[in-house]
Amino acid sequence: MSELLQVFLLSMTPLGELRLSIPMGVLVYHIDEVTVFLISVIGNLIPVAFLLLFLKKISIFLSNKSLFFKKAFNWWENNAKEKHLNKIQKYGAVGLALFVAVPLPLTGAWTGALLATIMNMSLRKSIPAIAAGVAIAGIIVSLLVIMGVNIEKYLGWQTLVGAAILIALVFIVRQILRK
Repeated sequence: MSELLQVFLLSMTPLGELRLSIPMGVLVYHIDEVTVFLISVIGNLIPVAFLLLFLKKISIFLSNKSLFFKKAFNWWENNAKEKHLNKIQKYGAVGLALFVAVPLPLTGAWTGALLATIMNMSLRKSIPAIAAGVAIAGIIVSLLVIMGVNIEKYLGWQTLVGAAILIALVFIVRQILRK
C-alpha cells in the first residue's frame, strides 16, 4: 500500500484523524508537509458527510444488535454531551468549528459530527463548520510538526523532549488549578 494511501486512510480513523496522519506522513514517510496536509484534511472530511447523514441510524441499529456497540455509543455520546455540548450550543456553528479545530483527543471531526447530530444542526451549517475546524486543526498540527522537526534539527532531541515535558507539566498544573 502506498504511503500516501496510508496517510489518507489514517486520517479517516476516529482516533487518529489528522492529528496522527500528519506526523506519520512527515516524520515516518518523509512526504512533504503540503501534500500530507492536503491528503489528511481531505481524508478526515470524507467520513463527516456519512456520519452526519447516517450516524443516528447506524448507532441505533448497531446498539440493538450488540451490547458492545450500545455501551460504546452511549459512552461516546454521554462523554460528548457532558464535556462539550453546552459550549457548542452557546456558539453554534462557530463553536463547532473551534471545537473541531482543537488538536486534542476526542475533539476532532468524528466527535464534531456526533455533536452536530445531537444538536440537530443542519448539514448546511455543520459541514462548513467541521470543514473549517479540520483545516485549522491541520494547520496547527502541521506547524507543530514542522516546529518540532526544526527544534530537533537545530537544538537537539534533548531540547525537543524538554520542551514537550515542560508543555505537558504546564497543562497538568493548569488542569489541577482549574479544579
